[in-house]
Amino acid sequence: MSSISRRDFLRISKFGALSLGLDLFNLDHLRPAPPASHGRIIKSGIAMFAEPMFKAKQTHVFGRDEVVQLSAEVDGDEGNPFNKVWYLVNGEGYTYSGWVQPVETVYQRPVLNLPEGGQVGEIMVPVCVSRLEPYVFARNGLRLFYGSTHWVKNVLVTNQEKSLWYQIYDSHLKVSFYVPCHEMRLVPDDELSPISPEIAEISKTILVDLGLQLVTAFEADLPVFTARCSSGAKGTWTPMGEFRTYHKGPSIHMNNEGDAVDDFYDLPGVPWVTFFTSEGVAFHGTYWHNDFGRPRSHGCVNLPMHAAKFLYRWTRPFVPIGTEYLHLPGEGTRVVVMNSKLLN
Repeated sequence: MSSISRRDFLRISKFGALSLGLDLFNLDHLRPAPPASHGRIIKSGIAMFAEPMFKAKQTHVFGRDEVVQLSAEVDGDEGNPFNKVWYLVNGEGYTYSGWVQPVETVYQRPVLNLPEGGQVGEIMVPVCVSRLEPYVFARNGLRLFYGSTHWVKNVLVTNQEKSLWYQIYDSHLKVSFYVPCHEMRLVPDDELSPISPEIAEISKTILVDLGLQLVTAFEADLPVFTARCSSGAKGTWTPMGEFRTYHKGPSIHMNNEGDAVDDFYDLPGVPWVTFFTSEGVAFHGTYWHNDFGRPRSHGCVNLPMHAAKFLYRWTRPFVPIGTEYLHLPGEGTRVVVMNSKLLN
């Protein structure tokens, strides 16, 4: 934990009291957003139940990446202390929302002219299987998931197949992959412009309350955005203290390759990444679970896509359009990570 003076402790305690107040009185909007029309099952073996209860009769077992219809959203057993939302699936049974990524299939019109240097794109189908060459029957590349982001370098036309492809580049693997143009949306510049740039930097603070699994953005003492998160789990806790958001990128390939751990992860196209430590702890969007409210990350602060995108645009330094990664040590918006339950 970073050292915190008594003065800073009192100031953080003030934010903690504000956070507790938000949790008690103003969190109805923090239920997961009304589900999309469909959901992607995030891993094999997820059960469907006759009722929204873990002890109810199991009526079906889903496979990984199976896409199901989300018929309704209901309250049921708590999957974690802050989430008791279940989905009625295919009009037949219930499954806990944390196991399902809400998705849509929104096919796109191809964009044939890219800016010099490329542009960030967003996957708009539940699962996109990239190719190692721009051909339908080429070998498969990475599996890319709804909401993940990737840097588009080029547009290619395959005359033989009469198909259009975006060339994406993975800077970690140093390999290009090819995505059908209709499965990816190029993010327009107006969606990347700064939010509240007129607010003085000293007035902006992000509070991460590990006890409440709650992220709140403040302008002075006014909360302007709040969302549930999933912070670091046991053994990879999110560090507490005060930090700055000094390096950022709209798409990052994250993994713990090289670490001596059994719990390996490899996540291409993590969207809207706002780092606040030199060890790579960050706010970012999450496509591999929907279980916000439970510590389960490797140290980062997992967020729903819309929340991560808000913080990416709201925090400083602002990332110029067309920039894949920005690193400005000593700059950035203040981040306070604390646990309100320890302040009682």
